[in-house]
Amino acid sequence: MAGHSQFKNIMHRKGAQDARRARQFARLIREITVAARNGLPDPAANPRLRAAVAAAREQNMPKDTVDRAIKKASGAAGGEDYVDVRYEGYGPAGVAIIVEALTDNRNRTASDVRSAFSKHGGTLGETNSVAFLFNRLGVVRYPAAAAGEDAMLEAAIEAGAENVESGADGHEITCTPDAVFTLRDALEARFGAPESARAEWRPTMTVALDEDTARSVLKLLEALEDSDDVQNVYANFEIADAVMQQLSAA
Repeated sequence: MAGHSQFKNIMHRKGAQDARRARQFARLIREITVAARNGLPDPAANPRLRAAVAAAREQNMPKDTVDRAIKKASGAAGGEDYVDVRYEGYGPAGVAIIVEALTDNRNRTASDVRSAFSKHGGTLGETNSVAFLFNRLGVVRYPAAAAGEDAMLEAAIEAGAENVESGADGHEITCTPDAVFTLRDALEARFGAPESARAEWRPTMTVALDEDTARSVLKLLEALEDSDDVQNVYANFEIADAVMQQLSAA
């Protein structure tokens, strides 16, 4: 998603990387915990856990940390009871935003999300207030070097993919959300582990932002990302390359 990807690119250029890395590890541990608790503690037999472990490895999380999270989740008792929640709202310029969270305290998370929206020119809405502006897709990503375009297309179609886009930046294979782990496993058997595999929200229309509005929207997204409970943030905006350069230089 263009808006989300551009936001991530800007965030990676900014400071406080250690704090952001710590928050990313906390999110990954939370996802591993939920995946292990809701299924088998064996990644080979639990697709969601397998994806969570792969994402942790992609972020260079130590294996001991991953193993501890799985063991804690599979214990007889104790530990937090996390639930999936989704929030929706509008940011500056009518940008639609979807926030996915894992929380053990709905009131705390709702308060944090509502505060971020209100402080940065947004409005938190009801469930499904903006979801109609997005499609829910399963997305598997590979680097360009993983396979040629024809080989990836052929393998993806055989595995049940709906669409494949290949280019210098890599391969992006999409499918229905429920099929993402099956698709990932089929492609992994042929090309090795993908860069990522998960269900995402993809906008059906986007809002073009100028520099001032883009800065406001990015501040809102940053505030949402700063919540320990928030796992993913999606938005339907586009920022021109020239505006991106101005924002990055600021």
